[in-house]
Amino acid sequence: MELPSSFKYHEDYIHNSRGMRLFTCSWIPANQDIKALVCLCHGYAVECSIFMKGAGVTLAEAGYAVFGIDYEGHGKSDGTRCYIENFASITDDVAAFFKSVRERPEYKNKARFLYGESMGGCVALLLHRKEPTSWNGAVLVAPMCKISENMKPHPLVTRVLTTLSPLIAKWKLVPTEDVIEMAYKDPIKKEEIRTNSYIYQDRPRVKTALEMLKASVSIEQRLDEVTLPFLILHGAADRVTDPECSMELYSSAKSFDKEIKIYPGMWHGLLVGEPDKNVEIVFKDIISWLDKRSPARSSYDGDQLKQSSLYVSQYFDDVRRHKIHANENKSKGLHDESPNLMPQLPLEDI
Repeated sequence: MELPSSFKYHEDYIHNSRGMRLFTCSWIPANQDIKALVCLCHGYAVECSIFMKGAGVTLAEAGYAVFGIDYEGHGKSDGTRCYIENFASITDDVAAFFKSVRERPEYKNKARFLYGESMGGCVALLLHRKEPTSWNGAVLVAPMCKISENMKPHPLVTRVLTTLSPLIAKWKLVPTEDVIEMAYKDPIKKEEIRTNSYIYQDRPRVKTALEMLKASVSIEQRLDEVTLPFLILHGAADRVTDPECSMELYSSAKSFDKEIKIYPGMWHGLLVGEPDKNVEIVFKDIISWLDKRSPARSSYDGDQLKQSSLYVSQYFDDVRRHKIHANENKSKGLHDESPNLMPQLPLEDI
């Protein structure tokens, strides 16, 4: 006799503002109150329903309603395979879908968290910038928040590709190492990833690489504007995204509630490519962090988020005013010391 599942899995399609059909999926706890919403942002070349199934199932079994969407050109969604014409379009599509989830009557008063892996970490941070008062926190797994110096293309190469991009935007020209080989340690899991037909395994397209670079630089230049609570998890032996860049995000962000965990010996694919015992360690850390920031009661007091939203909005205004003031002083040759604009508030106040 088959035991009843502890969660319900659902797939659907939505249409974005450009008329493209995008795949969405969800894992919803079946026999317990929902603690909060977790919205998945997947990485470059991968997808949600198979590649991120482990996250969906594990978090749903822990009491979280989990939602994912395949970006344009990724997974089961419409579009040229792994072609990103405009990174902002990805952010807009994801924001629109997650907003529709948050506004459903059954979830309207639930806490909500972003969950981004690799390039999805960049998407999550851009969502925070786009909607700084809409999220209670973010889990960032090996996030693409800055291109490390040893990974950046030579400026001349970037200029040439940028000039030629309108003519060769979709060409698969950008030389890269075998990312699957570099990212996933466990040999059996590595081969399972290779057999996933929804994962793009060819060279990056010219425009896609340029858009990813542009998005990363945009995040890098404004790390100090990150204010939401976050947990960063990164493998110390990651060769795809640099753990030093995660450390820089942690150091620069003005978030009053931030935490980082660097795992010795672990690679890029913390939750899909490590041995099971390592995956369990990382998931335990994620669930513990979420549990501490999710209300014990089934209904979340939306007034708390509104109060913190007003505070964060005022903070962003202060940041912009300070940058203008600093630039004016710099032009006059004056020394400027950046103040700590974000006072340390206790978690229960937000």
